[in-house]
Amino acid sequence: MLGLLVLLQQHKGAEDVARLADDLDLEIDEIFPSLEFAEVLQLVKVTDGHVVFTDLGKRLMAGSIRDRKAILREQLRRTTLFKTLVRALENAPDHALTDRDLIQIVSLTTAPADEAVQNIVNWGRYADLFRYDADTHQLLAPRKPAASKSTGGRSPPAAPPPAVASAAPAAAPGKRPPAAPPEGTRSAGVVPAAT
Repeated sequence: MLGLLVLLQQHKGAEDVARLADDLDLEIDEIFPSLEFAEVLQLVKVTDGHVVFTDLGKRLMAGSIRDRKAILREQLRRTTLFKTLVRALENAPDHALTDRDLIQIVSLTTAPADEAVQNIVNWGRYADLFRYDADTHQLLAPRKPAASKSTGGRSPPAAPPPAVASAAPAAAPGKRPPAAPPEGTRSAGVVPAAT
């Protein structure tokens, strides 16, 4: 999705969907999941085959990586799927959910659970909504910033962000899934239900 938004930015923030697909050497239906996801997150508006940035989409593209993560975090929190997932994580014992718990939550949505789980984990991690421990197969609450000790006016170094696992994300039934986001700008196509 982010890669598609970068391309849209190169087209001055407005373009025909067919032209974007042509520039990516893809069929139109191959970019629809990413466009739908961007529209759910209120980053673009698609009307009659023409896509334009919203004001929020323009802010996202103008921002730093940290700004982009903050915008995506807030927009993901507004979707039913991520809102439900974050609430379940906050209320879970030890603030952790197993893979099985995650699959049960996803199964209550319209997304196919076996295809959606990795994409959800990738987007949630990218936006710092939660962490994932591959050794224990658990979704974990995000780390709280450490209380600063007296260091003579200097701040302790920040911990590096967790790496994002790569796997095939979900797409709408019958559609080919786009690539999941790494720590950068690849596309993703899970379309969480909007509230």
